[in-house]
Amino acid sequence: MFNKILIANRGEIACRIIATCKKLGIPSLAVYSSADKDALHTRLADEAFEIGGAEASQSYLNQESLLKLAVAQGVDAIHPGYGFLSENSEFVERCEQLGISFIGPTASVIEQMGNKIKARQIAIEAGVPVIPGSEGAVQDNAATQLAEHIGFPIMVKASGGGGGIGMSVANDIDELHEALRKSRSLAQSSFGNAEVYFEKYLPSSAHIEVQILGDSHGNAIHLFERDCSVQRRNQKVVEETPTLKLTQNLREDILSAALTLANHIGYRGAGTVEFIVDSYQNFYFLEMNTRLQVEHAITEMITGIDIVEYQIRVAANEVLDVSQENINRHGHSIECRIYPEDPHSMMPQAGILSSVNLPKGNGVRVDHALFPGYEVSSHYEPLMAKIIVWGKNRDEAIHKMRSALEDTSTVGVVNNIPLILAVLRNQEFILGTYHTKMLDSLKIDERWNRFSIPGTPITVSGPNALNQNMARAIISALRDLKKNEAINTPKASGWKHETRSMQFRSREIERSKW
Repeated sequence: MFNKILIANRGEIACRIIATCKKLGIPSLAVYSSADKDALHTRLADEAFEIGGAEASQSYLNQESLLKLAVAQGVDAIHPGYGFLSENSEFVERCEQLGISFIGPTASVIEQMGNKIKARQIAIEAGVPVIPGSEGAVQDNAATQLAEHIGFPIMVKASGGGGGIGMSVANDIDELHEALRKSRSLAQSSFGNAEVYFEKYLPSSAHIEVQILGDSHGNAIHLFERDCSVQRRNQKVVEETPTLKLTQNLREDILSAALTLANHIGYRGAGTVEFIVDSYQNFYFLEMNTRLQVEHAITEMITGIDIVEYQIRVAANEVLDVSQENINRHGHSIECRIYPEDPHSMMPQAGILSSVNLPKGNGVRVDHALFPGYEVSSHYEPLMAKIIVWGKNRDEAIHKMRSALEDTSTVGVVNNIPLILAVLRNQEFILGTYHTKMLDSLKIDERWNRFSIPGTPITVSGPNALNQNMARAIISALRDLKKNEAINTPKASGWKHETRSMQFRSREIERSKW
């Protein structure tokens, strides 16, 4: 086992990893940017060191600074969490050269599966079905003929990216070239790679993923599936397990396909194989995430398996001590991602939390790094918290999640809880027939806006302005007058709907993938 683990991340996932390190008795070393010096993960870890400026490129993506610190502090393993350097094969190689274990798959596997075109070709080699599409990168002069051959609508996708960045839909020839231009531009600016490919666009489909674990001794297991079909702008909002959408035979076929791919590439560590299931119950390989997923918690809730612990153990060359036949799932689990967004427009928000109230109770788990004074800024991934619930059955889990959301407030920044409550009360969701486009037509009941109500902006700037403490006191007083209803205190963010993914590229340069 390792002597000390450096956690090359921040926020809720850094706190999550620290918790498992404590359970295993392994000292943890946190890193932080100049903007995160008071962050929660720096207080929970055994040690914490500043590694650079607020911009991710100066800190959490700064390989030189991270590795120099790791060597100086006698670190023998690095856990990357998700985002940042978690899927950066160059970083993995540099760790290996220094004799530091990377808690994740090998550099070659990350490189192969991180390129969507290569991953698609590997899936075909393994006998896993893929969505009809181009066999390789698309050249502009051949795009029209190729699209007509595949058949519209067409999804134009960046080969080197993830998280929905560089994805555009073309419904006909007139839209095709604009979709190509847009996808190439976003892919180049976000990943430094303008290469794109085509896939047949499958509307009203379900997004199903399979959690896998593998070791260095040829063993691989699955931890069942998750339904991640509630999405906005190709980003997941609500996840659950198990899914109602699959027949038992289809479920077994998908789980088997995920294991087939994992064994084909000799996968080590925790990973996720993602599939699209169309309205005819055909399933197709979508991509593989070679890292810990944001939504791993719901799998932990139904299996009782600490996925982070197994990541650490297999990275230390241990053999998986659990076999497929001994893994059982119990009950139902749902996760909701709390984002700093206007629930109607889905526009990002920024500001400082004056107070935070998070739910508690049996079967309720909250992964977060929030505290009064926490600043939501444009520097990093905006995910504020993940609320996870477990119930004996799906109905119980849904009701428990509704109560948990109603017990949640983030005073100082508007959140998307009204949107999630609308999802949980939507008939398609209740019946389990929802798909990836359900949010496009979802209506939010005005009654639920009380969980995220914009208030009077309070600007804190200039020599004669109120200081932050006074601003927070005023916000708290207004909150009392509003009977504990959340009040928004926005800062100018400059974020735009069309370029949000580019603003958060620090999370994605990892692939350079809430």
